[in-house]
Amino acid sequence: MTSAIAVRTVRLPDGPLIPYADTGAPDAPAVVLVHGYVDSWWTFEPLLRALPATVHAYAPTQRGHGDAEKTPDGYLPEELAADLVAFLDGVGIERAVLVGGSSGGVQARIVAGRYPDRVTGLVLLGVPVTLADKPAVTGLWETVRGFGEGPVDRAFAEEFATGLTAAPVGRGFLETVVAENLKAPARVWRETLRGLLETDLSAGLRGILVPTLVCWGDQDPLLTRAEQQTILDAVPRSRLLVYEGAGHLPYWERPQQVARDLTDFVHAQLPPSRSPVNPHDPASRAPRAR
Repeated sequence: MTSAIAVRTVRLPDGPLIPYADTGAPDAPAVVLVHGYVDSWWTFEPLLRALPATVHAYAPTQRGHGDAEKTPDGYLPEELAADLVAFLDGVGIERAVLVGGSSGGVQARIVAGRYPDRVTGLVLLGVPVTLADKPAVTGLWETVRGFGEGPVDRAFAEEFATGLTAAPVGRGFLETVVAENLKAPARVWRETLRGLLETDLSAGLRGILVPTLVCWGDQDPLLTRAEQQTILDAVPRSRLLVYEGAGHLPYWERPQQVARDLTDFVHAQLPPSRSPVNPHDPASRAPRAR
């Protein structure tokens, strides 16, 4: 059984006021979904609706994005990672499974490496090792670096939001994603991408000792299988889950399947006395590791 999605707000300690989506039983294991570049919590809306009540999912919108406060700075990966720890403190989460979608996995793995006492496990959904070596991203930067201080062009935002999936996504959902992307001011588009390109993102892989599930769609136009292997080689307790026929955003394309695999992973991190998994329930089957 799924739960209704509630949207709440929290002021980060010494930081901005941000919204977050919240679903699941209050006493269920905590999962925090971390969105990627210029997205908001809405990018996880299909996944949130597919998750069972046995997972307590939180999906914060990061500073400057969506309806979060638009601060003048704070958009480097390390600063957004610090916000993620502040979010855990602000809503009273002692430990959680962190789930990073696309570049949101950069912040998630920084936290997992530096604060293992706060992280039960790590799930990386289409997360790059680095972005500076990708022509599509450096081409994006050539456009974004020239943004003025006016609103971002809607046609550009629509083009940005499409092309990363292997299967069609509902038009209404895409329109919502574009509307959310447009809430980020031009300077947030610029400074967040600058931080992703100028930071050594691969350094965030070092020191991750928590159980890690690496998820990748084999039709991803941005990330290669070899790049996922780099993550597997760097993170000792990691394994790969391949979504055959899926693109860069499997949580858009196959939210039900991702929800089942995520739930299985979350429950597997619990002590046996707390595990709600029924081995005879098909929905509780183990993910297909590769």
